Amino acid sequence: MTSLHPTAFVAPGAELDSSVVVGPFCYVGSRVRIGAGTILGPHVVVQGKTTIGERNHFVGQAAIGGKPQDLKYTGEESALVIGDDNVVREFVTINIGTAAGSWVTSVGNQNLIMACAHVAHDCVIEDEVIIGNNVLLAGHVRIEDQSIVSGGAAVNHFVTIGSLAMVGGMRRVMKDVPPFMTIEGSPARVRGVNLVGLKRREKSEEAIRQLRVTYRKLYQDDSPVAVVLDELESVSSLTPEVLRLVSFLRDMERGYQGRYREALRRPPQPEV
Repeated sequence: MTSLHPTAFVAPGAELDSSVVVGPFCYVGSRVRIGAGTILGPHVVVQGKTTIGERNHFVGQAAIGGKPQDLKYTGEESALVIGDDNVVREFVTINIGTAAGSWVTSVGNQNLIMACAHVAHDCVIEDEVIIGNNVLLAGHVRIEDQSIVSGGAAVNHFVTIGSLAMVGGMRRVMKDVPPFMTIEGSPARVRGVNLVGLKRREKSEEAIRQLRVTYRKLYQDDSPVAVVLDELESVSSLTPEVLRLVSFLRDMERGYQGRYREALRRPPQPEV
């Protein structure tokens, strides 16, 4: 049997593995599914069409699967999907998706979402991401693997934060953040290569060297970015990391104000 505190309420229809722990004063809605080993700390609310994987820990006072804070939302059957081995700290809010987006908000595996962070509708958080205290993610944001968003940052809708990027604290992020880079300042801009993150993830010395050379060409030399990208695409010996960076920057060119996902925005549906 699921470990259910006497003060908690689990609605009929909810599907909880027998090893799930539901703490004091929790609420679990009727369309919720929770996998093995997941722990809901005190005062956690899980509602909506929400699927949660295994071994997650919601520390307490989190609001998971709530309706989007989007005036275009009309009650459609959108969803939230959370993977395995995530830690979600106190007072975090994560909303379901919308029809205007992908229908699904998704959180991958082995992520840490710190206290008071907000993950809005249609966001995609991949794996091994760290989201700091009080970070605000607007709708349709994508955060790729192993990135860090430091405390107090506010990320504009449709922004993509690339793999192993580092966003400085208290930053306003208005356009895509290239992978393997750090951004700082006001307005936020690329300040260098995320050397600490690359070394922690045991990237090769050649990959780090090439990324540093590429950074200087892109952000410190006088040549236009498009010219540098053309030159890089003609080189046959680039590491996968530099190839990913070039591909990412090409996508940024196709987006609106440097936001690739903005180009994927669905047009308004005609009224019936």
